[in-house]
Amino acid sequence: MNHKVDAPASAEPPLDAGEDERLARSIPWIIKNGVGLQIMETLAVGAILTAFAIQLGASNFTIGLLAAVPHLSQLAQVPAMLTVDRVASRRAVYTWAGYVARPMFLVIALTVFLPSNDLALTVIVVAFILRYAAGAYLSCSWNTWMRELVPDQMMGKVFGERQKKMLGIGIVVSLLAAGFIDLWGKFVPLSGTYAFAIVYTLAFFGGMYAVAASRHIADVSGTRHSGGLSLYSRLREPFRQQNFRRLIVFLASWNFAINLAAPFFTVHMLKRMELNLIVVIGLASLSQLAAYFTVTHWGEIADRFSNKSVLRVCAPLFILSIFAWTFTTMPDIHFFTYPLLVLIHLATGLANAGVTLASGNITLKLAPRGNATAFLSASSIVNAAAAGTAAMIGGLTADLFASKELSLILRWQSGTVQTQFNAMDFSHWDFFFLFATTIGIYALHRLTLVQEQGEVHEKVLLEHLKEGARRTLRNLSTVAGLRASTDYPLDTLIDDDEVSEPEDETR
Repeated sequence: MNHKVDAPASAEPPLDAGEDERLARSIPWIIKNGVGLQIMETLAVGAILTAFAIQLGASNFTIGLLAAVPHLSQLAQVPAMLTVDRVASRRAVYTWAGYVARPMFLVIALTVFLPSNDLALTVIVVAFILRYAAGAYLSCSWNTWMRELVPDQMMGKVFGERQKKMLGIGIVVSLLAAGFIDLWGKFVPLSGTYAFAIVYTLAFFGGMYAVAASRHIADVSGTRHSGGLSLYSRLREPFRQQNFRRLIVFLASWNFAINLAAPFFTVHMLKRMELNLIVVIGLASLSQLAAYFTVTHWGEIADRFSNKSVLRVCAPLFILSIFAWTFTTMPDIHFFTYPLLVLIHLATGLANAGVTLASGNITLKLAPRGNATAFLSASSIVNAAAAGTAAMIGGLTADLFASKELSLILRWQSGTVQTQFNAMDFSHWDFFFLFATTIGIYALHRLTLVQEQGEVHEKVLLEHLKEGARRTLRNLSTVAGLRASTDYPLDTLIDDDEVSEPEDETR
């Protein structure tokens, strides 16, 4: 069942002159903080981490464990919540947590000097656990900080611009890092692990730049909760609110689905398809380019309509992209493999830009001001548990499916002529892509139950997209039309006339 919800009569009060000036000074540093984080994350996780682990001889379980650590370590949100509520300065918590988390990348860089690869992998896992445990304090303080500092009506614009800058720098850094690692192996007579040591050292400097940038952002003195409700009662409060509970269920099922498959995209390409790291990073850069050119549009739509409107378009496309991975090998690389990989990465980038922006913003928006810490922490804990569990299940069962295959062969015979081809072929990691698709479809169902102010019916969004596509096709005979045909018709969603009628929502 769909729900229409419009803005309440009592809109958020406008900023006074002092608050407006503080926010204006802070926004550039909010964006610079994101740039530093993107440099750090690009160099430290994702394809580069997987390639590093594979070079050290990591098993599928270890790869799954490394993918699970960032999520399971978020269980430290519980003590982080207590700390954030008892320390007046959000910036102080963020800064000191950063000073603990960032040096772990230097520890990882030094593992290349250890005599055993197994020992190196153990140290890397422990360093990542410490890094992300401190990261729970970073995310908890940052989320509540931004919830109080940035008004609802500006979240899409501010964080959309931040994410766009992050994507842009991520494209450049990822390509340079992959090229450096590949060239090291060809021209430097030292172990390839030393190249990764240099990359992780640079990740440390990127992370420290993010911490330094945060010191220029206007601080927020949050509401303290040192007494009154117990920790258990405070963590239960978000689950008592039906709409926020529905949001948590959607995000948990979504994160479980995505993290059941995502850790193995790179492994699938490096091991099964035997692609070079520079090719893998190049494909990832295509995703980032697609995200870069669409994320600000998603932010505008989220501000004008709702974050849920963005999710209803982007989330199904993301799930479809995951399912498409099962056709990249049938059972081996085929003629359409590389075009399909390009399409998958472009669609994933476009969809992921909207999902990342909207899911973060809708959580911030539905968390009540003045008491956001408990709501955001509860959401982070549940999402982290779901994502971490999925990655661990994937790592533990990957070898189990290594020798399994499910095929559908179509055969045509006419006289003595016989033709056959594989219509479907699932083996090894394909099973995880299929499972993720199934759970993702369930997550889409849970999204329909979440309510947000300004949301519109699915048919309104589809009609806008169809009309934009029709206008593009009508213009194909002109140069301007050819240029417009390369743009996703997101701007057609931004139309004041289509905001749904207000509805009294008391559930």
